[in-house]
Amino acid sequence: MKLQAADLARMKRVTVSMKDRDGNEHAYTGVAVGEILEMAGVTTGKHLRGENLTKYMLVKCADGYEVLFSLAELDADFTDRTVIVADQSEGKPLPPGKGPFRLVVPGEKKPARCSFQVTELVIKFAKE
Repeated sequence: MKLQAADLARMKRVTVSMKDRDGNEHAYTGVAVGEILEMAGVTTGKHLRGENLTKYMLVKCADGYEVLFSLAELDADFTDRTVIVADQSEGKPLPPGKGPFRLVVPGEKKPARCSFQVTELVIKFAKE
């Protein structure tokens, strides 16, 4: 799924907080990844069981950086954490070099999966 600003603008907006490397807290606003996956027709909720639990989401960034998540890590039926694709920080558009989209993963001990300049979310089976 290619990320488009117009698509995200029409979806429900949420704000989450996340600390940076220096321990400063920042508010990010965007769309929950779970909602994006649902809109794209990806298996979620009560249907995320059995073989569907072998699916994962690969996050691709403009600089070639990639991270992945199991779908269960992103689904509200499995976790209370809300991972978002953000387009704003502190109520302002993300600055150049950080946007237009950033994956924000609250509660991680290391911010390694909080990715900048996200360009694509790819769903795959681990059994491929």
